[in-house]
Amino acid sequence: MKNEAIAVIGWIALVQGGRLFGDGPWGLLQKWWDVPTAGYIALFTAGVVLAAWAEITKQRAKAKA
Repeated sequence: MKNEAIAVIGWIALVQGGRLFGDGPWGLLQKWWDVPTAGYIALFTAGVVLAAWAEITKQRAKAKA
């Protein structure tokens, strides 16, 4: 259950940092705050790391079972 929550948080952060791809910012974050480009890069990177970590942990647990 913990890994699924981390994966969801990672994917949400990844989408929020999606300003890097496309014409403008994605998600709700840009509606509440004026986030600089570096903030979007940090969000995107954190989302990738969290989602990848959760998926790797899930695969390791599946391999042990």
